[in-house]
Amino acid sequence: MFRKISDIVYTRERLELSDGDFVDLDWLRQGSKRLMIVTHGLEGSSERHYSKGMVRYFSRNGWDALAWNCRSCSGEMNRLPRFYHHGATEDLKCVVDYSIRHGYHEIALVGISMGGSMTLKYLGENSSILPPQIRAGIAFSVPCDLLSSAAELDRPGKRFYLNRFLKKLGKKIKVKESMFPGIVSHRGFDQIKSFREFDNRYTAPLHGFENADDFYQRASCLPYLEKIQVPTLLVNAVNDPFLTPACYPKHIASEHPFLFLETPSRGGHTGFSLTGKIENGMEERALEFAQSNLTVVKSSSHL
Repeated sequence: MFRKISDIVYTRERLELSDGDFVDLDWLRQGSKRLMIVTHGLEGSSERHYSKGMVRYFSRNGWDALAWNCRSCSGEMNRLPRFYHHGATEDLKCVVDYSIRHGYHEIALVGISMGGSMTLKYLGENSSILPPQIRAGIAFSVPCDLLSSAAELDRPGKRFYLNRFLKKLGKKIKVKESMFPGIVSHRGFDQIKSFREFDNRYTAPLHGFENADDFYQRASCLPYLEKIQVPTLLVNAVNDPFLTPACYPKHIASEHPFLFLETPSRGGHTGFSLTGKIENGMEERALEFAQSNLTVVKSSSHL
């Protein structure tokens, strides 16, 4: 919450999407043929400490880096009624495909929290057509099972996190109402007391789902993990307040040739701080995994 990174200056580029909307891309380039793409979490952006930290660490180690912003997260509201969500991999695919046209030979995808969910789902659902330039997937603090994670954050002791998200989302709903008064309404938003209520009222109808349960089932990355065909690292801390047992897929990773699961005892949700270092554990582990050329032999130490 208190980490600040102020020494990153991005070059921004707008990527126009086929449906008439856009996403903003923030680059840190140095002419490398290796690219790291980081996807932020719910109501995050390229300005979040974990995005900037990842960009800085990879850049200092010879990589180009791209922190992209999901629709509505770059500081300018997107054009359509819809926003983004955990399973909205179509936008990540557009970003990846666009980046490949820049001539990168090796790409590592890094996702944090919701961005990790999106990254893992993208890798699984596109496994048969994945561009060969993608050499690694890396995800931290991922709510692999959205149904149980949403219920976990609805618990009384964790309303702090829920209220933070709802406060940010409520401001965007007001803007959307002014843009699309017949489609989006802020009336009664202050009465929402759970993620399920928010997802039933906004996420589901704005993104083509029947209801919150349909969204949780279809957008979760858990069903896609078995299909992943590139070396992929998933790191979920045991003390992550967002996660439930269903978010630690040990049974899948134990027999999977490409999925590496690590469950450190500490790290919280997107924390992983390192005493006396400006880097955090996510950045060091992500670079290590990406630069290993992915010729990792699986062992029990990863589980």
